[in-house]
Amino acid sequence: EVQLVDSGGGMVQPGGSLRLSCAASGFTFSNYAMSWVRQAPGKGPEWISNINTGGGSTYYADAVKGRFTISRDNAKNTLYLQMNSLKPEDTALYYCAFRWFSGSYQWGQGIQVTVSS
Repeated sequence: EVQLVDSGGGMVQPGGSLRLSCAASGFTFSNYAMSWVRQAPGKGPEWISNINTGGGSTYYADAVKGRFTISRDNAKNTLYLQMNSLKPEDTALYYCAFRWFSGSYQWGQGIQVTVSS
């Protein structure tokens, strides 16, 4: 069974940091580019970061550039998102995801990140 299990969320004060993890199983993790997507209350999904299969190429949305860092450990089948200098507008459900070669997407269950004083 293919699984993406998101973890590491929680509540943090503005300016704080969190590290999200996404544990992958049931497929060959190293064969797929991976993404982090977030959805804030009342808003649509926002693609915030991508990483290629080897980890050497990354993309960040302008909203998180310079504050968030995506990485992966193919030996551990795990994707990470280090989030620094968090802002209240970063409050959202965060999902890891990847696109199968067929074009459909696989999603994690989502993890809540709340930035509030």
